[in-house]
Amino acid sequence: MFIEHIQPLIVQHGYWAVFLVVMLESAGVPLPGETVLLLGAGYAGATGNLDIAWVIAAAAAGAIIGDNIGFWIGRTFGANLLLRYGKFIHLPEARLKLGQYLFERHGGKIVFFGRFVAFLRVLAALLAGVNKYNWGKFVFFNASGGVIWAVVMGVGAYFFGDAMHRVSGPLGIVALVIVVGGVVGAMILMRREEKKMERELADVG
Repeated sequence: MFIEHIQPLIVQHGYWAVFLVVMLESAGVPLPGETVLLLGAGYAGATGNLDIAWVIAAAAAGAIIGDNIGFWIGRTFGANLLLRYGKFIHLPEARLKLGQYLFERHGGKIVFFGRFVAFLRVLAALLAGVNKYNWGKFVFFNASGGVIWAVVMGVGAYFFGDAMHRVSGPLGIVALVIVVGGVVGAMILMRREEKKMERELADVG
């Protein structure tokens, strides 16, 4: 699994690993951007080998740049591209329809809060482009959401890593893995709710 290689990537490449993975996820590639941020920030708190301010900056920059790439891909190529190739990046038609439905109802809220929801993190920028959302508004909600997401997740993981280091030294890294397991569990529960919404949307359609 890719997640098994995240910690070595962070140790070897530091801020660049955080920036690139978050950017690619935001542009539409299904990678664990939030997990990379959590582990990078936790690693900074547990070891002091990374500066938490730069970890947060790398994640925020990756989120903003990646989302803008996704936005222009969606605006340039439209919904047909997503319908045709979405399945290759784990965005089947049912999920795309759900995303479009949510975006049409909530617009800027999806751009902002989508940063905190797993499947919307990959999809929100693409949908904004497909729906010809105003780019100025997109940049505002996108940048605000990206910065707040990076700060909240980064600072939380940093202080957790620091606390674990003070209490148990190297075992702090093990604790971080446990936290990531909790995040994955939460994502599974969210995916179940997403499936339920997809079925309801299919019934309505």
